[in-house]
Order: sequence, then structure tokens, then C-alpha cells
Amino acid sequence: MHIGSARAGSDRVFELRIYHVTPGKVPALESRFRETASKLLARHDMAAVGYWVPDDTPASNDTFIYLLPHPSRDVAKQHWAEMFADPAFQEMMKAEQADKLVQKVDSIYMHPTDFSAMK
Repeated sequence: MHIGSARAGSDRVFELRIYHVTPGKVPALESRFRETASKLLARHDMAAVGYWVPDDTPASNDTFIYLLPHPSRDVAKQHWAEMFADPAFQEMMKAEQADKLVQKVDSIYMHPTDFSAMK
């Protein structure tokens, strides 16, 4: 997928996901994404533009961020539903219950402005 390939006025959206992590467990969450979660996302047509961890404290101790492009909100909803139904995702979430990494997830859908370099 080419990041700048959508035209202004399309239904394309970006989803900013901010994970509020149990303090001190950002490295464990990074490992989970590196080894499992990013592959599950890709399997369900959700390839992240990038993953970030803030440089400065206190956010660097408890924040993990990534950005997903979607063709539309409806497609995003469909892809998430398919991923949540995936047995591999359900297994990953069971493991999450044993070692609580994430306290809360904020999801923000955004559309590019007509003057945005990334559309």
C-alpha cells in the first residue's frame, strides 16, 4: 500500500492508536507487537505506518503508539471484527490476562486535510 496514493475527498482514514501501558511494561508490549501483534494486524489487512514510544518521561514509561491507514471506517470496522474473531488473536489476549500489559487503548480516526502531504 502506498501511503500517499489516496486522493483528497476519498473515504480513506487513519487510525491513531494510543496504548496506555502498565508502567514499566512498554518493552514487553513492544516485544508482543514485534513478535505477534504486527503479524496479526497484517494478516487482517492492517499494516501499520509506524510504531512509536515517546522519548520523554513520564509518557516513555507507559505509552505505545501506532498508526494504521484504512480504506474507510467501514473497512476498518470489518478488519477489526475479523481480527478479534481470529483464534491466534484470542490466544494472544488470553496471555495478556496473565501479564496485564495494557490498561487502556485510545483509538482516534482521522482524515487527511486537502493540504496534507500524507493522504
